[in-house]
Amino acid sequence: MDVRKIVVVVEDVDISRKALQWSLHNLLRYGDLLTLLHVFTATKSTNKKKARLLRLQGYQLALSFKEICNSNFFNTNIEMVVTEGDQEGRKIVAMVREIGASVLVVGLHHESFLYRLALGHDNIANSLSCRVLAIKQPELSPPPPLRAKTRERLPPLDSSTTMDFSQIEISGLHVPDIPPPKIPYRICPSPSAIIWRPRGSRKKKSRSNGGA
Repeated sequence: MDVRKIVVVVEDVDISRKALQWSLHNLLRYGDLLTLLHVFTATKSTNKKKARLLRLQGYQLALSFKEICNSNFFNTNIEMVVTEGDQEGRKIVAMVREIGASVLVVGLHHESFLYRLALGHDNIANSLSCRVLAIKQPELSPPPPLRAKTRERLPPLDSSTTMDFSQIEISGLHVPDIPPPKIPYRICPSPSAIIWRPRGSRKKKSRSNGGA
């Protein structure tokens, strides 16, 4: 069986965590290599101290995602990659191609880099050279309007913009608690090892010795 390389984008949003949980239970198999990829953004005005802090926070976030894997008792090879990049997803594309990923899993939200990537590429899957799975939750209410005038307004989920990645909608992911494996405990490994002695045998023996 070929070893697949699965990349999960690590972001500090709930849908990103659910995307990882979905991957653990529906996609990954024994022997696959799982890469937790986090890309933090540092502007030109960001000093070195701030950049180091962003890297540390990204590493801690990736560690929390790795803990999700460990808590699910999933036996797979896990690596973490924390690097600096842009918001448009160019760095993610470069890292996914460098890793040679088979599948990229992304938690889809309204500010996802996939939308920005779709605006600049005709075919996202071809630019990433792998299959792209976008995990999203069903819309309960329309998203609030963006207040900042300088922020780019991204296309909504139902936009006419062609999205060539697979969108998987989950209606609340409830992962059952997996109890630890039970270790069988044998009270008596060998029935023949039981030595049955009638009660009071010692008393009778002691009395007989005393009478003698």
